[in-house]
Amino acid sequence: MICHNIHFDGAILAWIFGIVPKVYIDTLSMARAIHGTNAGGSLKALSERYNLGVKGTEVLDAKGKRLEDFQSHELHQYGEYCKNDVKLTAKLFAALNVSFPLEEFQLIDITTRMYTEPTLTVDDGLLITRLEDVEKEKEELLQGLMKKLKCETSEDVRKKLASNNQFADLLEELGVTVPLKESPATGKLTYALAKNDLGFIELCEHEDSFIQELCSVRLGTKSTMEESRIKRFLDIGARNKGLLPVPLRYYGAHTGRWSGQDKINFQNLPSRDPNKRALKNGILPPDNHVILNVDSSQIEARILVWLAGQEDVTEQFRKGEDVYSNFASKVYNREITKANKIERFVGKTCVLGLGYGTGWKKLQHTLETQPPGAKLPDFECQNLVRVYREINHKVIDLWAECDRAISDIASWQDGKTPYYIGKHNVLKVTKEGIQLPNGLYLYYPDLEKDVSGPRSEFVYKSRRGKVTVWGGSIVENVVQALARIVIGEQMIAINNKYKPILTVHDAIVCVAPEEEKDMALEFMMKEMSIPPKWGKDLPITCEGGYADNYGEC
Repeated sequence: MICHNIHFDGAILAWIFGIVPKVYIDTLSMARAIHGTNAGGSLKALSERYNLGVKGTEVLDAKGKRLEDFQSHELHQYGEYCKNDVKLTAKLFAALNVSFPLEEFQLIDITTRMYTEPTLTVDDGLLITRLEDVEKEKEELLQGLMKKLKCETSEDVRKKLASNNQFADLLEELGVTVPLKESPATGKLTYALAKNDLGFIELCEHEDSFIQELCSVRLGTKSTMEESRIKRFLDIGARNKGLLPVPLRYYGAHTGRWSGQDKINFQNLPSRDPNKRALKNGILPPDNHVILNVDSSQIEARILVWLAGQEDVTEQFRKGEDVYSNFASKVYNREITKANKIERFVGKTCVLGLGYGTGWKKLQHTLETQPPGAKLPDFECQNLVRVYREINHKVIDLWAECDRAISDIASWQDGKTPYYIGKHNVLKVTKEGIQLPNGLYLYYPDLEKDVSGPRSEFVYKSRRGKVTVWGGSIVENVVQALARIVIGEQMIAINNKYKPILTVHDAIVCVAPEEEKDMALEFMMKEMSIPPKWGKDLPITCEGGYADNYGEC
């Protein structure tokens, strides 16, 4: 079955009419993968892009009408409009299917079935109890903000936070980067703090629940994000006989990763604070089943050094050594093991973060704010950055390669020969962007050098405005894109035996009968330890477990 934006049509056909096709194909998903997430994805826009025909406006003209409001000729016109949509979708599929990777068709189908064939259920009692606790916590937050902002009422707090400047000042005080956008009026950067700005929407889903709560107060909403999600989980469960469809957007991020939608973002459910894990703990498998969650261990750090040709660190991963402790040992000039929790935490934060050009100030903030936390002076953070760059010189060389690639893509001349960056010939720089081993591209639309600021820098156009890029950020993009391809290949392999019901970043989630749980876990971990076809010497591994709810596995 081929649809454009398949979740709705697929769900109606499956849930209401019992029609479940052998394969789901979604032209919207295909278009996002082929043209990038910033390209227009509506059927109208794509029909115009490919010169397929005119979509028509009958559906807009009929807005607000019920069936009995239609005259016979209007109903006929509406039917012709629907038939035209079908024809346009068929033509669009033919246009997009010229060289679409087979594996990506499989991933679209798997992603669709997470929604149209729901497996998980909702623990109503647990979520209702948590909802009561959240309401108490929110009142305590308001009282604290009233004191901090010297306000007499909660309404005064909201008014203060409604000010862009005051809200931005508070975010900066908390060490949070204030999102920016290009002003359509002046063309200059301004705060992206309106409720519909993507930057602000991301703040509303920040990993720190306190930031989420600040955003809810700013908007004057009665519910924090956690409250809204709990209520939505309960509502969906009530409407679907307790079942919880998983709405993931295939190719939702710039790097090809999945993203959340339908106001349920499974990609960032609270998990660190035990008191706020009710959303995850409230997700249950069917009776007599367990949930299995297997995560590719340190996959981005492994791909980074492998891609850069940093063979000494790659070999450490290959041998199963503790790379975090190894780096910390070099920093502290003594042997660090897992028993040295703070020192190893410092090493882990450096290994995972400094490979993309993070500066010492951001490193300092991360070390201080992430558990278990380490408050280090300026000079020590500066030394950590220096040591990392001296030891991992091949990674620094990769930044330089990507700096050159940005410049070449922005000024590509006809006749220029595409070339590879990094080791192993898996990333090709072309006029269109950076071609990945699955044949798809990382796009940087309207990439150009911006010389209007204090220093010249490359920027490209995205839905959130202009995005600044440089070698380190490009390295982060390609590493995440490669990690996504690895996870996709593993998901397809696992689907041969157990249906993936969710993927979060570098993890795959399935369910299995209680009596098969050990065999299922062994199977998943075996598949997620096999390197990809295009990187047979890439040292990957995984860790996982199972439980009777999602939060515990």
